Amino acid sequence: MDSLGHVNNVTYVDYLQESRVDMLRVHAPTTGGEQLAEGTVVVRHEVEFVSPLVFRPEPVRIESWVTRIRAASFTMAYEILDEQPDGVRRVYARARTVLTPFVFTEERPRRIHDHERAVLERFLEPEEAAS
Repeated sequence: MDSLGHVNNVTYVDYLQESRVDMLRVHAPTTGGEQLAEGTVVVRHEVEFVSPLVFRPEPVRIESWVTRIRAASFTMAYEILDEQPDGVRRVYARARTVLTPFVFTEERPRRIHDHERAVLERFLEPEEAAS
């Protein structure tokens, strides 16, 4: 927490990682995403802080999905939020992460395998083209 009792900005990035790993390891519709859950490196994070999140015992909801799949990278989007019983959503942050599969033993990036692409495509919600 910061001095005002808000969740520290760095903690949001931890939340994104937990969400990403959970999505690819636990909630993947088929096998094949496990290596993407742990065997990737972050190329870029973009976080837009929308409203302060204060410490509380209740969990926060994180929605995550894939917006782009390339030959050797993919982009994920996230919203950290609460959804009220009346359907109103309070968004605390929106984020994007570009990731690349990585061979840690050889210290080099690699291309996305076909079975990994199939898993990622199940989570794909492409961003609308800018007008």
